[in-house]
Amino acid sequence: MRFPYLPPAQIQSRLSQLAAIFILLLGITLSLAPAVREKSWQVEYRWDHWSGILIWLILLYFAHQQIARLLPDADPYLLPITALLSGWGMLEIWRLTAEFGLRQSLWLAVCFGFFFLGLRNPQLLAFLKRYKYIWLTSGLALTALTFILGANPGGSGPRLWLGCCGVYFQPSEPLKLLLVIYLAAYFAGRMPISGKIFSLILPTLLITGLALAILVIQRDLGTASIFVFLYAVMVYQASAKRRILLLSGALLISFGLAGYFFIDIIRYRLLAWLDPWQDPSGRSYQVIQSLLAIANGGVFGRGLGLGSPGVVPVAHSDFIFIAIAEEMGLVGSIGLFALIALLVTRSYLIALRAESHFQRLLAAGLGAYLGAQGLVILGGNLRLLPLTGVTLPFVSYGGSSLLTSFVAMLLLLQISNAAEQDPAPLNKAQPYLLMPALFSLGLLATALANGWWAVVRSADLLARSDNPRRSIADRYVPRGKLVDRNNLTLSDSQGSPGSYQRIYHYSDLSTTLGYTHPVYGQAGLEAELDPYLRGLDGYPASTIWLEHLLYGTPPAGLDVRLSLDLKLQEHADMLFGANSGALVLLNASNGEILAIASHPTFDANQLDETGASLLTAPGSPLVNRATQGQYATGTSLAPFLLAEMLQNTITLPDFPTSLLLQADGQLLRCTLREPAPPTWENALAAGCPTPLLTLANRLGEEKTISLMQKLGLKTQSDSLQNLALGQSVATSPLNLALAAATISNGGTLPVAISTLAVNLPEQGWVVLASQEEAATNVFMPENANQAAEMLAVRGKPYWESMGVYQNGVTSLVWYLGGTLPGWQGTPLALAIVFEIDEAQLAQSAGRSMMEFSIQP
Repeated sequence: MRFPYLPPAQIQSRLSQLAAIFILLLGITLSLAPAVREKSWQVEYRWDHWSGILIWLILLYFAHQQIARLLPDADPYLLPITALLSGWGMLEIWRLTAEFGLRQSLWLAVCFGFFFLGLRNPQLLAFLKRYKYIWLTSGLALTALTFILGANPGGSGPRLWLGCCGVYFQPSEPLKLLLVIYLAAYFAGRMPISGKIFSLILPTLLITGLALAILVIQRDLGTASIFVFLYAVMVYQASAKRRILLLSGALLISFGLAGYFFIDIIRYRLLAWLDPWQDPSGRSYQVIQSLLAIANGGVFGRGLGLGSPGVVPVAHSDFIFIAIAEEMGLVGSIGLFALIALLVTRSYLIALRAESHFQRLLAAGLGAYLGAQGLVILGGNLRLLPLTGVTLPFVSYGGSSLLTSFVAMLLLLQISNAAEQDPAPLNKAQPYLLMPALFSLGLLATALANGWWAVVRSADLLARSDNPRRSIADRYVPRGKLVDRNNLTLSDSQGSPGSYQRIYHYSDLSTTLGYTHPVYGQAGLEAELDPYLRGLDGYPASTIWLEHLLYGTPPAGLDVRLSLDLKLQEHADMLFGANSGALVLLNASNGEILAIASHPTFDANQLDETGASLLTAPGSPLVNRATQGQYATGTSLAPFLLAEMLQNTITLPDFPTSLLLQADGQLLRCTLREPAPPTWENALAAGCPTPLLTLANRLGEEKTISLMQKLGLKTQSDSLQNLALGQSVATSPLNLALAAATISNGGTLPVAISTLAVNLPEQGWVVLASQEEAATNVFMPENANQAAEMLAVRGKPYWESMGVYQNGVTSLVWYLGGTLPGWQGTPLALAIVFEIDEAQLAQSAGRSMMEFSIQP
């Protein structure tokens, strides 16, 4: 094969030099990766992979010299392409694990050893053709031998390997190559093929069926599917009958359908392919994590050594492409696709120029083998196809696969060197033009799929809670602090790059602050404020983009100031002791949460030790009762019914003769003991049922339901009595505290605020937008003020109201309170719920909280 401008040896030399430069640059990048990741020069650099690079460079040099001397007319693109792919894969394996990287380097030396021996045997092609039956039979025998002597290097799973003592060989890998050699020799002896084709292919169909049976019994379904494809391609290339391809496609689909119903592994893989989102942590874990890796790679990649491909299972073998996609990005992936496409195209060009039918069929079959195996695994990694568990030629870890790929390259080189100006007669060129076009279209589809996950879906995927790269980034980039309104630290990251840990300085707030954890994900304010704390918001877009491009991580997180007051919070938590319940203290005018308690709670610093048990712990400590708990309001609605009565200028009726109420066979009493003297003010503050029902009856059902809706309380309107007594009204302590704020805030219902400001890198502390415009007016100021005065505690600047709920199973007691109109300090609103019927405890806790909050 002659080239018009440069001799083949010179083209091969220049391309090999470019491949060497690329690998050297990758090696330098990998060595410097620790410094880049930790943003410091005082790190331990990586040097181990340079032994592999040295081996690769020496082998490439001698391979070039040998080919230039022994095969001077060989295709000059094959060696640079295969050397680049094998070196690229070897370095990525070194990056993932040094042990496998060293093994791959040694396997590379073994493969080149076989390659050099093959170069010195000019009769190799004729030898393979002459003994085609022996070669295929030997391959089948070795593959069948795994039924008896098979092993699995991983210790579990299908026993598809032969060997021991750490050295294993998978017979099904070279069996693909032996099938191509056998079919090429068989069909070449019967060229040109015409007439009825079935009688011609029957012998090959039987022996191929035997090989398929062995592979199916072994459950090596990826290799079996490639066998079917290779057989169809070889028959098509020999006969030029396109229906062969259609029949083989239908056969593969039939096998897939049959496997779905009868073979568990096929069913699981098909389900994981069709809808991986249903079980992201189970059977679809590999698929989801591979897509997350591609999304993390984006367009330009994180850089070799800076991604997190190790979280994808079997990243060094079946998912080696995912490692490349994450660290080299869409650009690197397209480069890989282009190399495979060029390798397949060169194989078919060699086939068209081959000097004999055997060499033509063999070259085309080798190109089909390399293209099919590449497409199957790339498609599986990108969710274009179901996962099959095959390797990426030249790139994946594995001596069997690597040796088979190098033998294919050796045969292609010998065929290309033997090509003459007058190639063998070609009856129909269509198969040799259509197949490389189909492979190129397949690789184009993989590039589009790669772009879809890396660009279009990237943001959505990376925001998923099951993306472990977020937790990995937290070890290298400090998250921002959470501080209270007085800038006292509540949580921060401590340590050094690579070992940062999140520390929670006031553990009783764990239910509200939440956590960010590599196993249990995120919760609470850590999750809600994650964009600021992680440095994804608050910086200029260019800064975030540049940090992500250079380091693969966001910039340092930003500090966030919360509305909480740590002193008030400590007092609130002290009130509960061992009791269960929740407390919310608000600034009644603007909705700022000053204290929020939920008990029982947990310690976010101890999640490694207690995380699993917390999921089933009694009392559900992971639930934030203050915001997530839904409690029946019971007889605590007195302040709102009273204000609504005043709002509608309805005069109070005569005081009921009895404060108790018989309802549903149960005698309902006042929350506190029956007040003395028995007045409307005292009875409503004490949570007595009959006065509440009397107010609701005067309002009517329609106005009572409307009031509940305006206050944001959930109702199940089965009767006016159940509404008035809070039997069918449920809410969270936070919502009831906001409702209480209407009594202390002139009838206005504020919006809850937990975050005040963020510390931006250039502007400093910047106050976040308030929610005052979202507040709603529920009562007229004079009506809310009058209700507050009626419920005022004698001699104190605050009002209070009690309520109780009992249904024979559940008992709880409420305390509502707030500052009176005219209070000169911060207007306050308070809601407390205890999950026990202890009214005195609730009143004592409520008054203690109010007294502590209003003191100077």
